[in-house]
Amino acid sequence: MIKAVISGTGLFTPPAIIENDELVEAFNQYVELYNNEHAEEIARGELTALQPSSSAFIEKASGIKRRHVIDREGILDPKRMKPYIPERSNDEPSVQCDMAVAACKEALEQAGKTAADVDAVIVACSNMQRAYPAVAIEVQEALGINGFAYDMNVACSSATFGLQAAVNSVENGAARAVLVVSPEICSGHLNFRDRDSHFIFGDACTAILVEREENTQPGQGFEILGTKLKTQFSNNIRNNFGFLNRADDSGVGKADKLFIQQGRKVFKEVSPLVASTIQDHLASLNLEPDNLDRMWLHQANLNMNQLIARKVLGRDATEQEAPVILDEYANTSSAGSIIAFHKHKDDLKAGDLGVICSFGAGYSIGSVVVRHR
Repeated sequence: MIKAVISGTGLFTPPAIIENDELVEAFNQYVELYNNEHAEEIARGELTALQPSSSAFIEKASGIKRRHVIDREGILDPKRMKPYIPERSNDEPSVQCDMAVAACKEALEQAGKTAADVDAVIVACSNMQRAYPAVAIEVQEALGINGFAYDMNVACSSATFGLQAAVNSVENGAARAVLVVSPEICSGHLNFRDRDSHFIFGDACTAILVEREENTQPGQGFEILGTKLKTQFSNNIRNNFGFLNRADDSGVGKADKLFIQQGRKVFKEVSPLVASTIQDHLASLNLEPDNLDRMWLHQANLNMNQLIARKVLGRDATEQEAPVILDEYANTSSAGSIIAFHKHKDDLKAGDLGVICSFGAGYSIGSVVVRHR
């Protein structure tokens, strides 16, 4: 029987950083401009005046202190409020391809492998910059991998769903090794004019190499004990942008063509669903929550993560048991739990158990239980 192992991980972090104070300053300048421009309508009660944001509000609501982004100048321009990412010619690598290649090279180096050892690439993230050709095939070409590649999107659970697909390919013999890559440019779909969400997202790219245990060194990496996926339809997290947008001019530029969510409903509905999914997954593997040494949870909201960990363990988790990268990276969609895994796995010893878990729009939940070899 072929066993699948995570033998290496990689991370690309954009160098540009936006602190909460900087983001708030730009947002509040926009609020002032808007309220002044629409002063008469606001006075007549036809429009509601926008309210300013604050760093204290952001940190209390989310635990976020800063975020890395592809472009900061466009986001911090109160007259623009979106990143400036110039289009490239078809003869140049795409932005997502460049991010993916950087992360993949680190994952390969960590695993002690080259492109010649890999048979497949899965680009799994919440937003692709184009419909086709698949970004994954572009990444495959850029790395020089002889095999197959495809894109997939399950929003914030894309990376864990991609992990299951990689495990399946390795264990059924379709591939010796698979790279799962998540080039998340979340700033591109964030409404920086929305007080309730303008602070949520950052940009990053992760890569995971999944390969046959027999091709790894003794004690290297993490054996994948099992994967569990769950979906349940909800409109509480949504982005309606797509190729049909142009077919109805009345919808062009509307707020629902960017990220929107009903935050309180998501918190209330998703948290218990995630906790029960993890508990059920552990039980199916004859494991108990007390067996867990680490929980690498989706990095969307600190309060949500603390609640989920408490429900799973029956007590508050320590920072070591449920590490947080949210304060530094903000929500990077599907990359978040993998960033946590990448940065907080090397201290574990042989036999230690952990769970990588993501959750988000769909609703979608992906759970991957691993054991250090």
